[in-house]
Amino acid sequence: MENQWMFLMQLEIPVPAVLQAARIAHEAGATVVLNPAPYAALPEEIFSYIDLFIPNETELSAFSGLPVGDVPSAVRAAEVLFAKGVGKMIVTMGSKGSLLLDGGAPRTVSAFRVDAVDTTGAGDTYCGALCVALAEGRTLDEAARFASAASALSVTRMGAQTAMPTRQEAESFLGK
Repeated sequence: MENQWMFLMQLEIPVPAVLQAARIAHEAGATVVLNPAPYAALPEEIFSYIDLFIPNETELSAFSGLPVGDVPSAVRAAEVLFAKGVGKMIVTMGSKGSLLLDGGAPRTVSAFRVDAVDTTGAGDTYCGALCVALAEGRTLDEAARFASAASALSVTRMGAQTAMPTRQEAESFLGK
């Protein structure tokens, strides 16, 4: 992303607050990132403030009104949200990895294979690690791979915050 200032939100606060925060962050020049979890209906206006939208397949289907079950259907559904103003999108697909859509050719980032014990907080870990990597200047592809590694490590432990890996652990997992 072109801006080191990242503003990451989820839908665990009231939607009117999310809309207002997205508007303010957008006007301030921050990169606005929205992970629409847990799902809630959103006003159309918000999509024009979102630089990076990170839904899972079920959320993407709900927002687009189209079924999503594979890469081609996810690309079709994403086009609906791009037409509403969303800048870029990453569709998380659990053990199938993630789909990156940023105006270039759609591409996938494979999920790391691990023995999952608790998936609580995996999405939070993914989004947080992704934003850290983007703010550091990594490409979307590099950031998604780092986020995937961090998320994979998080599901090998119990809990949410306590399961989130350190940067060093995620980098080591990537083989750096």
